[in-house]
Amino acid sequence: MTNMIPQTGDLNRGPWAKLEAYLRTLVTRGSDVYITAGAYGEKGKLKNKVTVPTNTWKIAVAVPAGADVSAINENTRVIAVDMPNVKGIKNADWQTYRTTARDIEQKTGYNFFSVLPQNLQNALETKVDNINN
Repeated sequence: MTNMIPQTGDLNRGPWAKLEAYLRTLVTRGSDVYITAGAYGEKGKLKNKVTVPTNTWKIAVAVPAGADVSAINENTRVIAVDMPNVKGIKNADWQTYRTTARDIEQKTGYNFFSVLPQNLQNALETKVDNINN
């Protein structure tokens, strides 16, 4: 189960699916999209073994197709979302759950963009995506 997270049907078929579809459109428009995703929190266990998370998150970095890491700069688009793993959100837009990579770091203990210079890491981790297309 290294690539699986228990999600409510409303999350999985709602804003999570909408975000995944949107990220695919970025690729068809000429971007390479690098994605990191995960979960945190515990609201229960399945069969006393698999943790059901309270939240799922995703961070996507969009760069021009074929570009390498040197193309990343303070203007690089970073989409970070933190979605509650609950019922009742099937019709919600993924944009509702935008946040910063820094916020996700604080909730998970991960350190994103750590291979980049500190000033660039700070710029990318603290921006909230505001593009709506």
